[in-house]
Amino acid sequence: MRTAIVSVGDELLVGDTVNTNAAWLGERLAARGTTVERVTTVPDRLADIAQVVNESLAAYDAVVVTGGLGPTHDDVTMEGVAAAVGKPLKPHAEASAWLAERGGYAADDGDSRTVELPPGARFLPNDEGVAPGAVVESVYVLPGVPAEMKAMFERVEDEFSGTETHVERVLVDEPESALADRLLELQRRFGVAVGSHPGDGVRVKISAADPETAKEAAEWLRGCADVVGP
Repeated sequence: MRTAIVSVGDELLVGDTVNTNAAWLGERLAARGTTVERVTTVPDRLADIAQVVNESLAAYDAVVVTGGLGPTHDDVTMEGVAAAVGKPLKPHAEASAWLAERGGYAADDGDSRTVELPPGARFLPNDEGVAPGAVVESVYVLPGVPAEMKAMFERVEDEFSGTETHVERVLVDEPESALADRLLELQRRFGVAVGSHPGDGVRVKISAADPETAKEAAEWLRGCADVVGP
């Protein structure tokens, strides 16, 4: 299953907020065997949201969108998703009843935008907040507040699938350039996916469908490199 993540928010683009949602989602989706092939951050602007979601829908099996849900002027994500699939926003009876029962701000302040969804959308309750999410065709629209996003994603996590990947990590105390030939040999010998990430040493990530293959590959690398950690 090939997936794209779209993060919405001006605050992400200017560095006021670190985009931890995309990192968390990437890790959870990868653990399920889902391949995340694109992560895009867009401003709180209707046209940008609609364009990126539309492009992602055409290219991937599923799109996960976070941020921009609620009653304020810059909460335009649901409208952007609706535009991407060519549908209007309409009051959603189930979402309205849920929010009224919960005593959320739409019920108190009369702001109907919070419970407007595209026709045919599947309503997703917000267990940690008041802005509901939705599944619109193959677009999963989640809140931007991390606790809310995580709780809502757990409601739909089982809908993401793929070949489970087993990962081993090796920390090597050598320059990345010095490891190039050995990493190529690692791939050739064991048929694994290899990623190298320089920083405090070089962190080598070894991924395989079979856990024993991943372990054997990691042990081989540990035997022919200056290893400083697992």
